[in-house]
Amino acid sequence: MKSSNPVFSRWGAGRDDTPAGAHPRHPVGATVGGPPADDHPANPYAPAADADARTAAAPTALTMDDVVVRTATTLGTVVLTAVLSWILLPVDAADIGRSYGLAVGAAVVAFVLSLVQSLRRTPSPALILGYAAFEGVFLGVISSATSTYIAPGVVVQGVLGTFAVSAGVLIAYRMRWIRVTRRFAGFVAAAATGFLLLLAADLLFSAFGAGNGLGFHSGGLGILFGVGGVLLGAAFLALDFRRVEDAVAYGAPREEAWLAAFGLTTTLVWIYLEVLQVLTLFNSDN
Repeated sequence: MKSSNPVFSRWGAGRDDTPAGAHPRHPVGATVGGPPADDHPANPYAPAADADARTAAAPTALTMDDVVVRTATTLGTVVLTAVLSWILLPVDAADIGRSYGLAVGAAVVAFVLSLVQSLRRTPSPALILGYAAFEGVFLGVISSATSTYIAPGVVVQGVLGTFAVSAGVLIAYRMRWIRVTRRFAGFVAAAATGFLLLLAADLLFSAFGAGNGLGFHSGGLGILFGVGGVLLGAAFLALDFRRVEDAVAYGAPREEAWLAAFGLTTTLVWIYLEVLQVLTLFNSDN
């Protein structure tokens, strides 16, 4: 299935346009004429063998254009609410606690909405766009405070850095310099678990009077930890690209585009926050 979008147009190149529910002739990672890739030995979207004709009727199949449109909508919501919160919720030095309180509240709501969506079996556009809106409020306040009081101009650098990381991962993925396999996914999951455990330990040390915790938010160690976070986000982005490519190749239902948009947006927000932290610490030390 080809896309009219120039960025994604060749992701499905070389595949025949199989109908929804049909196993593609050459799955991602398979050798032509050989066995299918070990990641998806069978089509996860194929109807059950005992399904009747009415139940097995395939919905409209997912295309790259669907993913692009839904992702643009979700990311656009994040950007819009971030800009509005920057303008309408200026960070005042005399009342900075209130601004940070709003940011934390928005982040909690965004987390709850994302958790609810993660537990659902089907995507909910309302939940996903709601998550994007509250995430944008959080990013807008944090970005405004960082740019105003810590490192002026760092937000523009953070946005450009996020674009650079995303473009680099996309190029590496399309050129197959990054091979997203089960082993790769397992390594990323293990690294993410370790990263989150370190963050939790840092919060605990900070909460119980250990000053800067484990030191992950200042100095050279903070920069190193932030770079690790950026690399981890880049790995998750490669996983997102693989899921999208597989969903299109296997003829997933069109509503899966919202799940793709949700995953890509979450990953890009992660990358932006980590890039912002690295640049902020770097500028603060110079």
